[in-house]
Parts: sequence; C-alpha cells; structure tokens
Amino acid sequence: MEHVLSLGGPSPTILGSFSTRWKQANDSISSLFFDRCHQGTQERHWSQASKFSIFACQTPAHNRRYSKKWFTHPQNTDLPPVLPKNKKKPYPIPLKQILQTSRADKKLAEMGIEKPLEPPKNGLLVPELIPVAYDVLDAWKILIKGLSQLLHVVPVHACSECSEVHVGQTGHHIQNCHGPNSADRRSFHLWVKGSIDDVLLPIESYHQYDPFGTRIKHDTRFDYDRIPAIVELCIQAGVELPQYPSRRRTQPIRMLGKKMIDRGGIVAAPKPQHSGDVLEFDTQRALERFPPPVDSDVVEIAQSTLNAYEKVRWGVTKLMRKYTVKACGYCPEVHVGPWGHNAKLCGEFKHQWRDGKHGWQDAIVDEVFPPNYVWHVRDPNGPPLKSSLKRFYGKAPIVVEICVQAGATVPNKYRPMMRLDIVVPDNEEARLVA
Repeated sequence: MEHVLSLGGPSPTILGSFSTRWKQANDSISSLFFDRCHQGTQERHWSQASKFSIFACQTPAHNRRYSKKWFTHPQNTDLPPVLPKNKKKPYPIPLKQILQTSRADKKLAEMGIEKPLEPPKNGLLVPELIPVAYDVLDAWKILIKGLSQLLHVVPVHACSECSEVHVGQTGHHIQNCHGPNSADRRSFHLWVKGSIDDVLLPIESYHQYDPFGTRIKHDTRFDYDRIPAIVELCIQAGVELPQYPSRRRTQPIRMLGKKMIDRGGIVAAPKPQHSGDVLEFDTQRALERFPPPVDSDVVEIAQSTLNAYEKVRWGVTKLMRKYTVKACGYCPEVHVGPWGHNAKLCGEFKHQWRDGKHGWQDAIVDEVFPPNYVWHVRDPNGPPLKSSLKRFYGKAPIVVEICVQAGATVPNKYRPMMRLDIVVPDNEEARLVA
C-alpha cells in the first residue's frame, strides 16, 4: 500500500526537503532585496547631504549638542525679541503660580491665620544685602563719571525721530526708523548728537520715607521726589543717605491676607538735607561736571567703567531677588516698593479703560537697568553700516560698545552677541552667501 502511494505522488520526505530549500531561497532573496533598498536610500541621503556639507561647520555634532561648553560659549546669540506696544508685557512669574499663591493667602485669611512674611517682605532689612547695596551705589557713581568722560572721546549719535542710538564717528545707514514721516525718508534716521541720557536711560521712581506707609495718590504725587530707580532700590536695601531718609523698622509688619494689621503706625517723614552730593547719583548735567580725560587715561577709564557696569547689573539682579520692584505692563514706569502707586500717568495701550492707572506687575532687571542694545561697529573709522549687510552685524549694550571702542577688553559673554566670529562680506559677496 505504501508502495502504491509512493508511485502516485511525491513522498512526504521529498516535499519537506523541497519546502525547506524554497524557504531558505526566499529568505535570501528578501534579505538581498532589503539590503539593496537600504543601500540605495543611504546613497540618496549622502548625495543630498553632500550638497550642504559646506555648512556642516555651522551645526554642532550630535555628541556635543548637550555639552556644557556648547551652551556656555555659543558662536552666535540672538537678542531678546522686541515686545509689541499693542499688547501687555508677559508676566515674569507664570500666571498659574500667581493664582496659586493668591488662593493660599486667601485660604489662610479665611482661617484667621496671619500671612507668614520674611525679610524684607515684613519691612525689616536683610543684613547680608546691605554691603551689596553700598557696592551697587558706589559702582553707579563710577559708571556715571566714567561715561561722562568717555562721551568726550567716543561720539554717540541719537535719532531725533525715534529711540535709535548709534556709537561711531557717523550714524549708520540701516533703514529701520519708524518715527514720524519715516516713509518720506525711506526709513533713514535723522542723526543728532547724543547725550548721557541716551546711554543710561532715565528710569526713575518715587522716593518714599516709608514704602509700607500711605500709598501715593494722583493728587499727592508732587509731594515725593523722583530719583533713579537703582538709587531708590539701594536706599530701601539699607543705604543711608541724609538727602533721602528712609524708615528703618525694628518690629515686623503683620498682614492678614491683603489687609495690613500692624504697620507700626504712620510716621511723618523728616525734612531731607539736600546738598550738592545729590548730583552724584543723577545724570543731570554730567558732561558739564566732568571734564574730558587725558589721552593716556582713556583705556583705564573705559575698563573701570565697564567693570562698574557689570557690578551694577550683578548687584541689581541680586537685590531684586529679595526686594520687590513693580513695573507697568504697558509703559516703562517703575516703582520700588511692595506695591505700585496710584498716579494716573499711563498713556500707553488702552489707558482709557484703566483711567490712566498703571498695570503693575513684577519687574525684571532689564526694566530697572535697561541694556539699550546698539549695533556693534568693528572699525569706527571705516564706512558706515549698511542695510544690505545688517544680518552679519552684531549688537551689544551701549555701555559695552562705548567702552570697547575706547579700548576696553571685550567680555567673553558679549562675544557671541557681537558676532565677532563672522566675517562681514562686501556687497557683491553678500549675494553669494546662502
């Protein structure tokens, strides 16, 4: 019977061996096919990548992407974006976190528990920050004196139609003016001689004898002096100035929610002792008070001025981590204190809806001490900057630019912003750059 079955068709052994060989051949053909496809894909990939291999040096390697050196010393750094004037400034602290803190304070107030406050939120000084405040004020005076002397040597130009400022022998030819009748001038600037107020933007604040006392109203705004916000911050941080006295509490204030329970009473402010030393903290008539420097001292003055600028910025950043500074979300107004004033002086976006009141929020360092970025000029005696090459130019804070043109050393943290590693091409070469 088995013999008959074997004559009628192939045996199971023959079928098994044939299926095994067919499966092996099929697998080898499939693997060969996928290898060919993978090889073709790689060839197409490398052929396309070879076209852009010239720009491989501009992109970091994958293994260096997350290295610490790449983030601390990048090749180029873009400036922070310019905020539109028809919108409110973003909150430095996320709105969600602000609402959570407000709900927690409200819950404590409903339970009758006082709000826990630490210095300086409770009116007391922070002893560790008093030397910092004195160092900031001394560096502020050195900064004003040094800039006043350098402005006799390094020319500064300001546009009479907009807020653009330029440091150089002549004004630049970059067409970015948005002032009145700028279309008639094809957005070219109208340059005039700049002053120290174009370098150090006058950010002022009301001085209060007791920041936790009576709030400034619109009708009583002329009863308070206006001084630089940096000076007011140093006074509230512990600096004693007879011209601007400040109340020093020995007992902390007490608050229940947003209500002040105990502030130690209202104390009348003593009569200030005004003298000629007040001008040291202000830029008023600074160019007249300081004569031009000797040529041999220009480099030394530039370096000391640059160091003072960095010290002021460092100190203001450290003080603002503890002491409250408020800024308007619509205009440049700044107030140093636990809450803003009620003077109706805001004239920016939708001020009619707020009856001229400011939209107070927490301030950042750039609002108290603005960097005021300007175009970096590599060759002050060379041709003026052009609009067609502006993507190759870098920028820097105006104080840094003045000090560098006067002979100071460029700090490492400003090199990526100034784009010193980029070669500025000619007009004919710029068209060939990708």
